[in-house]
Amino acid sequence: MVNIVGVFFLCGLALISAVQSQEEDVLKSFVAELTKDFQDFTFNNFEAIDSELPTEEDQLCLQDLAALTAGLQRGQMWALKMMDSWGSNPSGLLTGNVYDLGNFDECLNVRREVSQNRTLQGKYCFRSVYLFARSATCIPASCSAVHMKNYVGQLAKLSPKSGLPTNGITISDSSCQTSESIPWDGLTIFMVTTLSVLGSLVALFTLWDYFLVSNQDQLSAVVKVFSARVNSRALFRVVEIKSNPNVIDCLNGIRCMSVMWVLYCHQFMMDITAANINMFSVKTDTAYASLIVNGFYSVDSFFMLGGLLVALIPLRLMDKTKGKLNIPMLYLHRLIRIVPLLGMAIPIYMTLMPLISGGPLFGNGYDGRALCEDSWYWTLLFVNNYTNQKCLAHSWYLSVDMQLFLISPLLLIALYKWGKKAAAGIFVLILLLSACLFATMMVNDYSMTLKNFSTDSMKHIYFATHTHATPWLIGFLFGYFLHLNKGKKFQLNWIAVWAGWILCLAMIFTSIYAPYPAAQKGAPALTTLENSFYYTLTRLGWSMALCWVVFACMQGYGGLANSFLSYPLWQPLSRLSYAVYMWHIFVQEVNSKSIRTNSYLSAYRTMLNFWSTFGFTLLFSYLTYLLIEAPFSRLDLLMPPRRKNPPVVKQKSHIDDNEISCVEKANVTLSTTDVDQGPK
Repeated sequence: MVNIVGVFFLCGLALISAVQSQEEDVLKSFVAELTKDFQDFTFNNFEAIDSELPTEEDQLCLQDLAALTAGLQRGQMWALKMMDSWGSNPSGLLTGNVYDLGNFDECLNVRREVSQNRTLQGKYCFRSVYLFARSATCIPASCSAVHMKNYVGQLAKLSPKSGLPTNGITISDSSCQTSESIPWDGLTIFMVTTLSVLGSLVALFTLWDYFLVSNQDQLSAVVKVFSARVNSRALFRVVEIKSNPNVIDCLNGIRCMSVMWVLYCHQFMMDITAANINMFSVKTDTAYASLIVNGFYSVDSFFMLGGLLVALIPLRLMDKTKGKLNIPMLYLHRLIRIVPLLGMAIPIYMTLMPLISGGPLFGNGYDGRALCEDSWYWTLLFVNNYTNQKCLAHSWYLSVDMQLFLISPLLLIALYKWGKKAAAGIFVLILLLSACLFATMMVNDYSMTLKNFSTDSMKHIYFATHTHATPWLIGFLFGYFLHLNKGKKFQLNWIAVWAGWILCLAMIFTSIYAPYPAAQKGAPALTTLENSFYYTLTRLGWSMALCWVVFACMQGYGGLANSFLSYPLWQPLSRLSYAVYMWHIFVQEVNSKSIRTNSYLSAYRTMLNFWSTFGFTLLFSYLTYLLIEAPFSRLDLLMPPRRKNPPVVKQKSHIDDNEISCVEKANVTLSTTDVDQGPK
């Protein structure tokens, strides 16, 4: 038995030795193949410098290129790695593969001492061939894009079989990266310091709360503001459904589903722009594609919820305060709720992205950094939806919602004083705005369908506030309706209930799939009249369909829909929905640009990427909730108590935190700073 084992052991050693011998032969062949084009390469006729008087930078580049060529001729490993990291012309151009990423890390890890005082390092750049195909190139870091272009062109002439084109090559310095860390600028230092201070405060008072506080009912104000334990308890508290008649439980599910729809649509768009080997295989004529192309209705869901809650909560309070509405405090609470996270998000996007990730497609970090540097103030003034420079492009929604919120006191006062007459006026306003949208599309031939899509359409009928006012005003009127009928039970027969649900689902599916036949290959595109009717009427139909969902769930006619949308576990996610909306682009861009190899674009791959993005976004949102959202929303706890509380605060003290969180997370009205912040 021992002899048999010994025989197998010796056979195994022989096999391993044979494999290693073969690997060495393969490596030698590879080195010979890689270096054969450089054996006769000299710099006697190498025209890497265009100018007659080379600069010091030119001289350094020539020296490093000479060292690289010499290293290749000798078969030195560092030089072989530099050339091995190159990408070739992308294969599969006809299927949409426009990238060959080479080996990013292999290039950047090259370091070679060429003299006593200087080290040669690798620089990773993209060379563009025929304007659209991009391939990785690795040269010494001392060389510029001009040197690089001349060097690649010279190699192509010396080695026609290398596959390098002799013309049509462009290289930009903006596509180049090195392993050298970029020195922090003032904004980066400020942000890191600010986040460190906030993190230290949260850590300090969390430890204080955990170890030094024995009675949670007697927490000091400063602990309530900064303790992660207190804020986490409020965030993850799950309230039994129907435990408070003032709470509309199904709003949590609608809000969360809308946020997830937004994330999925943005994930699909991010995946399309990534390095895919099959970008041309994307189909826009499928039922699945219609969910992505028409995903903008998820934003209308937020506007409807926003208008509903802006009307419902203040009108209830105005009833108790005899029509008094503290407008300055209303605006102040809104700013406290929205501005801190938005104001921190802008520099975080600009500065922290390069610090936590990197890759071939990463470049200088966030794509919108230049726009944010030039136009960040338009975002904080909430008017960037009317500009061409949108810092944090998805923040246009906040601008539209804020502008609608600013006019809400006028509408609230009108409804309180004139009741149904004011409601009729708002209804007429909805009709006028719809007619304006219809006329704008007809006159300018605008369309939101892919076949006739244009950037002017997005600017004038999507980003403009008045075109999104209709779902907001519909929600506002619906909130007034719920206020008038508070506590009233509508007795509907089964025919009315089924008719309501059938009509609701018909409007939802019509909004998403009405353009589906025209999206088919070879089918005629929708006419201007058809586009105008579709976009105008579905904007109304979608919002009214959601109003029916809310009404049916409140009245007990929701069935399975109410059980799903009102499920208690939606509550924590609903409270984080604003942060999730703010940070999901950050996570998506980091994930997309940090890849090292090409990917295959498919619906399944997008789903995998979505869940990855969603998970990390939730984690990041939770951290920023503890560091930014919760402390800023509770700063009023640090103010000295007033002798007499205003009637508004007194009357609001009975309102459940869950109801106020619905208001907060729809980004529409008061903040939780008006109610008791202690754990319950």
